[in-house]
Amino acid sequence: MVRHLAIFDRESARDIFSGRKKIEGRFSQIKIAPYGKVSAGDAVLIKISGEEVVGQFLVDRVIYFDHPKNVEVEEIKKKYGRSLALPATFWLEREKIKFITLMFIKSATKFIIPPQIAKKDLRAWVVLG
Repeated sequence: MVRHLAIFDRESARDIFSGRKKIEGRFSQIKIAPYGKVSAGDAVLIKISGEEVVGQFLVDRVIYFDHPKNVEVEEIKKKYGRSLALPATFWLEREKIKFITLMFIKSATKFIIPPQIAKKDLRAWVVLG
């Protein structure tokens, strides 16, 4: 099992803990983590942007898309849109998606005492090992 640190906005973290968000999706124009780095059974630490780590989720399974065609992106929207729990404007802002990582959330837990992880850079995803 590999541990990852991922940055979330407050609303997305809340949706993960409530069970509304069943899939975490990461979309990019370049091949960066978590693309190709996360696997089933991995733990993803949930850090609120500008704040501390508040919990984690376990990854049930992962689907990767490399340079998806428009028809594939439309299929992702239809098939996984509700479980991704993305803002309504999300797809309009991301016309040039080249890499997609879909992580199915197995279980999410909040931390009573958050682990202290020093992170000072702007990366939204860090593989901790």
